[in-house]
Amino acid sequence: MAIYTTWFAELRQAAEDQAATLPLPTPDKTKITNWNFTPKQTKPVDEEVFTSLEAAPGVVRALVDMNKSVHNLYVQKNNIAAFTTLTEEASKQGVIFSNMIDAMMIYPDLVKKYYMCADGIRVDSHKLAALNTALLNGGVFVYVPENVVVADPLQAIFMTDRADVSLYHHVIIVAEAHAKVTYVENYISTVESDEQVANLISEVYVGAHAEVTYGAVDTLNAGVTTFVHRTAYVGEHGKMEWALGLMNYGNTVSENVTLLKGDDSYADSKTVVVGNGVQKQNFTTNIIHTGKRSNGMILKHGVMKDETSSIFNGIGHIKHGATGSNAEQTSRVLMLDKTARGDANPILLIDEDDVTAGHAASAGRVDEMQLYYLMSRGIPRKEAERLVIHGFLAPVMQGLAVEQVQKQLVDVIEAKINS
Repeated sequence: MAIYTTWFAELRQAAEDQAATLPLPTPDKTKITNWNFTPKQTKPVDEEVFTSLEAAPGVVRALVDMNKSVHNLYVQKNNIAAFTTLTEEASKQGVIFSNMIDAMMIYPDLVKKYYMCADGIRVDSHKLAALNTALLNGGVFVYVPENVVVADPLQAIFMTDRADVSLYHHVIIVAEAHAKVTYVENYISTVESDEQVANLISEVYVGAHAEVTYGAVDTLNAGVTTFVHRTAYVGEHGKMEWALGLMNYGNTVSENVTLLKGDDSYADSKTVVVGNGVQKQNFTTNIIHTGKRSNGMILKHGVMKDETSSIFNGIGHIKHGATGSNAEQTSRVLMLDKTARGDANPILLIDEDDVTAGHAASAGRVDEMQLYYLMSRGIPRKEAERLVIHGFLAPVMQGLAVEQVQKQLVDVIEAKINS
């Protein structure tokens, strides 16, 4: 893919050179050295754009409320920008909602200002970060100017129905001071191939007194090896809310990092996971406090079926100088089968005295007494397990900040339970 910006062309070449020597990331207790992170094909394929949602694939239409007017939507099919719409009001206010490749050409200085330039993830962080830039073939750029409130959520749908397409996507969301926006993304694949890779990086910049809500539902197929890293940088009195449904069917490493840099900043990260088959998964949520009186909340619930093996890491790190801060986390894993494995690891790193912090974690089998009680009321075992799963996930589902994500996850959870 041609990138017509000098700065990115140079960065891309440097990333390609670095990828050859940089090591893979080392997720805790998960060996990924034998995972396939280098696909045979990463370039976009020939695809026709569609001028209306009625012409979009059924899996895309299913993710959009076709009974309502669609206001802010971007659809990327097999790494081609197939459909984009943004309200006239948002456009007049200076809101940018663009595919990443066009944004680099139209707003090069603005994209360069935020592209992997902070102290979270950088091009040289590890091999997968370098490959994300070296092989970039999609993503979106969102910019919300100061004092602008985007009334309707922005939704991005990334779908693939070809086995020879891999995803190297980069998402950047910028909310300037006192701005407010909700962004929802969906990753979906409809084919299975052991050669597919999804290397996904998101960066969110939350200005002073700004608010960003980021929802995601990932449902990539069993043949897709996935690395996803989502980072947020939050300024003073800024607010960042994550609502993540991590429902991939293949091997997955997921990193969710929030840096509470400003005083009185706030982050709430909620994650729901259902694993099945023989997949291996590693989920790390890390909230780092440097601002005074910053608050970080982590809540994760996961259900493991079949022979799935999953690691849940929750990290609350209050650094020296972040006085008056609070770090809280809860991680719970439910294993439905004897061959399923789940491990919840709460970690608190406290470098300051005047703070509060707490954690709770559990990993265990389904309660046979609960199942027996339900079955004694005439409910078949499979339906009883289904009710137990929904009850276990309910505390997180009900707290998700994005109603759209809640609705989508209900269907995805049902599919995972019944597969």
